[in-house]
Amino acid sequence: MKRFLTATAALALTSGMAAAEYKLTILHTNDFHARFEPISKYDSGCSSEDDVAGECFGGSARLVTAIAEARARSDNAILVDGGDQFQGTLFYTYYKGALAAEMMNKLGYDGMTVGNHEFDDGPEVLRGFMDAVNFPVLMSNADVSREPLLADKLAKSTVIERGGEKIGLIGLTPEDTDELASPGDNITFSDPVAAVQGEVDRLTTEGINKIIVLSHSGYRTDQRVAAETTGVDVIVGGHSNSLLSNTNDRAAGPYPTMVGETAIVQAYAYGKFLGELNVTFDEAGNITQAVGEPIIMDATITPDADTQARIAQAAEPLEKIRNQVVAETAAEIVGVREDCRARECAMGNLIADAMLARVKDQGVQIAFQNSGGIRASIDAGKVTMGEVLTVLPFQNTLSTFDVTGETIIAALENGVSEHEEGAGRFPQVAGMSFAFDVSQPAGSRISDVMVGGAPIDPAKVYSVVSNDYVRNGGDGYDMFKTAENAYDFGPDLADVTAEFLAAKGPYTPYTDGRITEK
Repeated sequence: MKRFLTATAALALTSGMAAAEYKLTILHTNDFHARFEPISKYDSGCSSEDDVAGECFGGSARLVTAIAEARARSDNAILVDGGDQFQGTLFYTYYKGALAAEMMNKLGYDGMTVGNHEFDDGPEVLRGFMDAVNFPVLMSNADVSREPLLADKLAKSTVIERGGEKIGLIGLTPEDTDELASPGDNITFSDPVAAVQGEVDRLTTEGINKIIVLSHSGYRTDQRVAAETTGVDVIVGGHSNSLLSNTNDRAAGPYPTMVGETAIVQAYAYGKFLGELNVTFDEAGNITQAVGEPIIMDATITPDADTQARIAQAAEPLEKIRNQVVAETAAEIVGVREDCRARECAMGNLIADAMLARVKDQGVQIAFQNSGGIRASIDAGKVTMGEVLTVLPFQNTLSTFDVTGETIIAALENGVSEHEEGAGRFPQVAGMSFAFDVSQPAGSRISDVMVGGAPIDPAKVYSVVSNDYVRNGGDGYDMFKTAENAYDFGPDLADVTAEFLAAKGPYTPYTDGRITEK
């Protein structure tokens, strides 16, 4: 059985054992979301002027430099990704997976797992991306045998070599990807623990004793996988956008987080950090030491000039759209996931209010927006269409439909059912208010639901507006799939929000207590 030694114990290893040690540096990213250009502290676009002033982070050009420097520090290094390269900016809208493939090939990745957003445009775009990259893309906990585009292409695991040693890589994606994206009807997803253990066992029989799981399943699920499997050395995580760190006071946990003998790492999102974990294995494949820290991609990292030029070239077709000033805001509109996936947030109110305002003359009473569809904040001052599209990048359309009050309550229960995980199904609303109590079991957390100032009537039919993703069952909102009088082809949600902002100018962000936690 593998065992993990503390740093102190590792120092006590005999010189004979030390000679058989194998050191590996695991460089990693996750949830990049097409942030090829530098980002602001709000995870949105950052101007070239602010970049020169040292106020921006990330971007592919900085990653090129930082990865090259990290490789130079190590005799054996690999570069892996925890999924969700797709979606998030106009770069993805315009290029789909092509630019991501180009940049990942340039950076020299050794493997990645499929994130849920890799399925946003169905198996076709994922397959095109896989054909373009020079490294394996993996997913263990799904059956793709009935999907012709992926059946002979998407592997569960692979083996790579570095410094004369073989390393097993296993991919993992969210079990509810069918609710989070658009994988189609030919793919079924399964429990992560059983899937990982099955691949570990197979790799072990092949003599592989160093195994890394690339997991786009979230920090909590990664801890469960570590606790309930044997033989996994490292889990490189994603999906929950968790910053693991030993120095940052906002970290979700230590870097690495040790669960038994397994080291778990994750490096926030959007290319803002490069994870660097240095692992030492003994001859039997046991981890004797695992140390490291995510490196922030700030102004101290000099961007690679050739990469900067290539990204600027790729941005040229996008400039007219994203530089168009559409509105002004009097203060920052907070849209960070920590707020919007946990409580009423200013960006959620803006989007829900905009949705309701657009269709109120049709008799619509309630607006629902899933917080997972809210991807960034907007800072104070002039608002460009590029900023709005960074907040709302999914090209969702407005959907209107009729459901009973009972169905609305069920939808709210779904929305708060995974509050502890920070799930994107958390609802932002307009035209109504509600309270929730996470000390109660999921399914019985909602109370005090009011619509138009009156208690909700479970038997009454209400007219609702949401986005087409939620209306069609995304984020667990299956109760909306059978709604009456459904129309999913309204205007683009980003356009609706931009027009609402423009009409209010300058807009003043606010919260008003429409969602309360007991």
